[in-house]
Amino acid sequence: MKKTVLVLSIIALSSAALQALPANTSMVYPAARRDAIVNDYFGTKVPAPYQWMENLDSPAVHQWVEAENKLTFSYLDKIPERAWVRKRLTELWNYEKVGVPEQLGGKLFFSRNTGLQNQSVVFEQDSPSGKPRMLIDPNALSPDGSIALLDYQPSHDGRYLAYALSQGGSDWEILHVQDDQTGKQLPDEVHYVKFSGISWTKDDKGFFYSRYPAPPPGQAISDRVEHQALYYHVLGTPQSDDKLIYARPDLPEWIIEGQVSEDGHYLFIALINGTSPNNELFYVDLGKPMHPDIGAAVKPLFTRNDAAYNPIGNLGDTVYLQTTLRAPRDKIVAFKLSDPAPAHWRTVVPETRNVIQTSLMADQQVVVQYLVDVKSEVRVYSHAGKLKGRLPLPGIGSVVALSGRNDSPDLYYGFTSYLYPNTVYRYDVATGKSTVFFKPKLTFDPAKYTTRQVFYRSKDGTRVPMFITYRKGLKLNGKNPTLLYAYGGFDISITPSFNPLVPVWLELGGVYAVANIRGGGEYGEAWHRAGMLGNKQNVFDDFAYAAKYLIHAHYTSTPKLAIWGYSNGGLLMGASLTQQPKLFGAVYAGAGVMDMLRYQKFSGGALWAPEYGTSDNPKAFKWLIKYSPLQNLKPGVCYPPTIITTADHDDRVVPSHSYKFAATLQHDQGCNNPVLIRVETKTSHNYMPTDKRIAQWSDVWSFLAYNLGITAPPAGE
Repeated sequence: MKKTVLVLSIIALSSAALQALPANTSMVYPAARRDAIVNDYFGTKVPAPYQWMENLDSPAVHQWVEAENKLTFSYLDKIPERAWVRKRLTELWNYEKVGVPEQLGGKLFFSRNTGLQNQSVVFEQDSPSGKPRMLIDPNALSPDGSIALLDYQPSHDGRYLAYALSQGGSDWEILHVQDDQTGKQLPDEVHYVKFSGISWTKDDKGFFYSRYPAPPPGQAISDRVEHQALYYHVLGTPQSDDKLIYARPDLPEWIIEGQVSEDGHYLFIALINGTSPNNELFYVDLGKPMHPDIGAAVKPLFTRNDAAYNPIGNLGDTVYLQTTLRAPRDKIVAFKLSDPAPAHWRTVVPETRNVIQTSLMADQQVVVQYLVDVKSEVRVYSHAGKLKGRLPLPGIGSVVALSGRNDSPDLYYGFTSYLYPNTVYRYDVATGKSTVFFKPKLTFDPAKYTTRQVFYRSKDGTRVPMFITYRKGLKLNGKNPTLLYAYGGFDISITPSFNPLVPVWLELGGVYAVANIRGGGEYGEAWHRAGMLGNKQNVFDDFAYAAKYLIHAHYTSTPKLAIWGYSNGGLLMGASLTQQPKLFGAVYAGAGVMDMLRYQKFSGGALWAPEYGTSDNPKAFKWLIKYSPLQNLKPGVCYPPTIITTADHDDRVVPSHSYKFAATLQHDQGCNNPVLIRVETKTSHNYMPTDKRIAQWSDVWSFLAYNLGITAPPAGE
């Protein structure tokens, strides 16, 4: 009875909203001052009327954001299917999720979320069948999720847990330490940590971490970060006593990472030019693992910055390395620390036509995860390079978070696809047997749907893969509401994975497509380089031709096709919107890098220079000005219905990108299609508590669905 009343209430609300929602009526946008600022780039004058929005603390910015949110929610409140989308998304999100465990000190450490908890809780247990014991519940720190748990790392014997907290999910972290035996918090606090790991020494007396100088007061969000350095913190001492391990004042924008080997004998230090896939590699011989020499000399291994050099483990003084040196699709080699010259390397796993996505060592074997046309395959080799077996994967999808150790035969991994949530498995390297460690349960029947992979040709003839998920028996009549997603950058491979958003869209009668465009790592470094720097236009062409394929194959048509992307994918949306305004029926751009001429001036933006180039360079300026979304909007053009989201505390892609783009797009819009911006508070680029995440995605999905012509919940709902 209660369910019937609820359904009738939703239908009644939807009917009233449908009558109240004006279709394609002119919107009155909040006033945004336009200044006469003009920037000069090597003689090219570029107007910047909204540059004042870069002052995030400006009262005028706050007033504009408040007015924009008011307009956005007044529009969203009238969408008839919005209540159903939020209800159904909440139901689908409400399933137990368990992360792939890490093995340390004979224990398993993992995160678990009962379903709708704002943040996952950290647990430990003594064996695969043991009883979990809670270590940290970040939900108790802030009921509204404003204090985020971003990272945690147990010490080698499992007694201590170092963990990183952040206000609103900012990239700025404060490290804390807990005694897991007593549950008591130690007085240690380490500040100004950003883009850092946590790596304990074998004696459990301290850990390595990376930090920046303190930002100026009030400028933590937008201040440009420089001069990261690697430090060592001893438990029970103030941060002012932390020992500087490695710094490069001559390379202020480079990242410095430190990782202790599993046996505790070595510290490996990676020096990385921002987001470049290449790195330089150094090491420190710590001597006796239980009495490490923290002050030992830093010694170079590979310093030409000509490839990726990633240690995956060691057996004594023999290091196993995943590298792209003369192998753009990666290979695994071994070398002696006393003789690291590439000419003397021993090839363990040679390069093949398939990309090595990741690798590690487990039970003194080499475990290699391949991407085979964007689908996972995992092989196990002896440390001498002999193929010993393959992981028995349950289907076509993605392996996530491989976890293993040289001193244990247990290998843990997750497996997921577009229709199946992450299931965690335990694999015995010695016997080759695989068992389920955790399997989630859903209120969704995947048997009604299917995923197929297609290949299409881009503008220059390049063959590009794309996954399409839809209800079985779909009619190819060009009338199906379709969502197309892509990323296309930073060597990141977009592999099949489950997200509750996809079933919601499928149940609305939609098709969900993901294009694996250039700029990612799906086919190795050559695929990445074909979509970076001066080749970035290939990314936008690949995406446009994915849309054209879906239309030509009659999955959909322009009025029924929506596109979405986030971060670098938000940049993709901005460029697609400006270059192909008549190709899409609706657009969602989340936290996009919209001003390519000024991105490097804020927060960690300068770290992306190896990917994009910067306007400080005359050659790079010529290609950036051609596609930068903000500078390529044109007055009077009819742009498709667009919703933009950002967070007021996003210190990765600062919100001024979205502010300036939204204000310009609203000013230039040449028709009645809506342009909205939704600004969230107390969240950041990659972090949002579950309740706010569900609310935002419900709004975005509702906006896209409505503007593709879905004006009511699914039949029977």
